[in-house]
Amino acid sequence: MPARETEAIILKTFPLGEADRLVSFLGRSSGRMRGVAAGARRLKNRYGSTLELLSHAQLWYIERETRDLVRIQQAELLESFYKAQSDYGLSTGLALVSEIAEQVLPEREVSEPMFRLILLAVREIERRNSGALPLSYFAFWTVRLAGWLPRFNACATCGKPFGKQPAYQAASHPGLLCEEHRRSGMKPVSFAGRELAERFAGERLDRFDAAIEALPAVKELREAGLNWIEHHTERELKTRQLLETP
Repeated sequence: MPARETEAIILKTFPLGEADRLVSFLGRSSGRMRGVAAGARRLKNRYGSTLELLSHAQLWYIERETRDLVRIQQAELLESFYKAQSDYGLSTGLALVSEIAEQVLPEREVSEPMFRLILLAVREIERRNSGALPLSYFAFWTVRLAGWLPRFNACATCGKPFGKQPAYQAASHPGLLCEEHRRSGMKPVSFAGRELAERFAGERLDRFDAAIEALPAVKELREAGLNWIEHHTERELKTRQLLETP
């Protein structure tokens, strides 16, 4: 059976047996899949650093109809993110991107927009040496691509425009609410945060100036996006709590 080929992003790997690795990857032409990389845990193996978290690689694999797992035959590293992978803070951001992709993307469903979004976010985490803005942008666009993005200009309950007043969000609710209808525990999304969301919708991440990374609006949008992802997937993001760990 001939091997299939795809450009891929390595989402996760797990030990399998004494010498192999189970690899979850997002293929540009195949969607999210899982496969076995034989011998990948041996000290000397043909994969090298190709299977590191969120590495960008070219994979060749064999697929059999009777098996859920494909067999990875060959992997060629296209792009390494060693700096981000080896730094605790940055690698936590990579792990969050990985976890979100695992939760949001159906198996074997091709998603070119998500493939490009993940690659863009990881490149910017590496280039900026910071996950603040890339993770906020990534969460916003993940929600938008999934069709979960609520209205940013008016209350989801009463339809009243927010104007320049804060809106409120939480993982318990899929939309933004006004002051009158906010619920206990909801966090604000300021007017500045909603303006930044408009910029996110129309500009590429790599064109944003580094000066905005420390703005409160960046964190507001990240938290809102992560809350909506948790709400719609009905699963907590385990790596999320590590973002605030020094």
